[in-house]
Amino acid sequence: MAALFFSRAVLSVSMIVFVVVSFFHADIKKHFSNFFSSPLLWGMSLLFFLPLLSGLWSEDKKEWADIIRIKLPLLVLPLAFAGPPDSYRDQLSKKQWEWVAYIFIALVTAGTCWSMFHYLSDAAAINESYLRAKSIVTPLENDHVRFSWLVCVCVLLAGWLCLIKRQENKLVSYTLSIVTIWLIVFLHILAIRTGLFSFYIIAAGIAVYLIAKKLQWKYGMVLILLLFALPLIAYKTLPTFQNRVKYILYDKGYFEKAHYLPGATDAVRVISLRAGWNVTNQQPVNGVGFGDVLTKTKQWYGENYPQMIEADKIYPSSEWLMYGAGCGWPGLLLFTIIMCIPFVIKTTNRLLWWLLNATAAFSFLFDIGLEVQFGVFIYSFIILWWWKWLKVEKV
Repeated sequence: MAALFFSRAVLSVSMIVFVVVSFFHADIKKHFSNFFSSPLLWGMSLLFFLPLLSGLWSEDKKEWADIIRIKLPLLVLPLAFAGPPDSYRDQLSKKQWEWVAYIFIALVTAGTCWSMFHYLSDAAAINESYLRAKSIVTPLENDHVRFSWLVCVCVLLAGWLCLIKRQENKLVSYTLSIVTIWLIVFLHILAIRTGLFSFYIIAAGIAVYLIAKKLQWKYGMVLILLLFALPLIAYKTLPTFQNRVKYILYDKGYFEKAHYLPGATDAVRVISLRAGWNVTNQQPVNGVGFGDVLTKTKQWYGENYPQMIEADKIYPSSEWLMYGAGCGWPGLLLFTIIMCIPFVIKTTNRLLWWLLNATAAFSFLFDIGLEVQFGVFIYSFIILWWWKWLKVEKV
């Protein structure tokens, strides 16, 4: 987890070591049996095998090989988390699982503080840059989309631990409550839609759960009111949030009609979605192959938006359409099924597990997080970590 914030190379090496060490036991047969008996594990590995298979009909083998290299964690991490064999002595203790969570929270919180240091060093210029679709510098080599989702996951995790530690350790619970509030504030300062929408999905899900289960329904109603109040408060008090809203409203007319405006991120994304849909339907049975998705997408741009600059000729901005374009309608359908698998898996805390996976699936709806190293690692590691934890740890 620490390597994620410091070095791509160290992240790759540490992941390899993690995978190798996971096979340091005698019952390899049981290890693979665990893998094939878990829909979550083999389902996630299909996100690797589908692009791998598309190499048979991809013309650009170099592009295809780069994509396969990036997606390798979708195969090796599920294999690693399939073992060691499930027995009491092989599992981490409750305290050990919590320490993993605390380390994760500490790393993400430190990352937000690092971002704020850079923001406060030149706040006026950064505030103004939000009117041009820029944002505060973030960890993960300024991958603000993935970092915003990490912060959202951290809000969910810190808030949950804060509640369950109220009776056990009030100092820890109090500290986590402060961290949770800070992370929520930071999400609104950063004002990246992936993180913000994921946070509001979590808050709405918790509110509905409290009301539907008649558990503290008053708190559920307060939470719903807070969902409406927070954006208004953020707009009035946070310049970055306010300027992000202004830019979205400025760009709104372009992306609603899919008109091209050079450098307009929302309009370009909407156009890329149209491109992805058209490429998917060019070869609906098997797709164009992952190696040729960008080539075919650029070809569609050239035919429909000849004035588009090269920098705006991006991949379709949706993992659903990436798998659809690469592997046709079967790929799109299988991706949908894989995203739904976590919701039918039993864990000791269904609400927490469902909220995590709902935000992950949502993030892929308008983002291609599985096409970049950080995104692939973050998704696979966090989902598998929580699955392993919630599978054995009773709340």
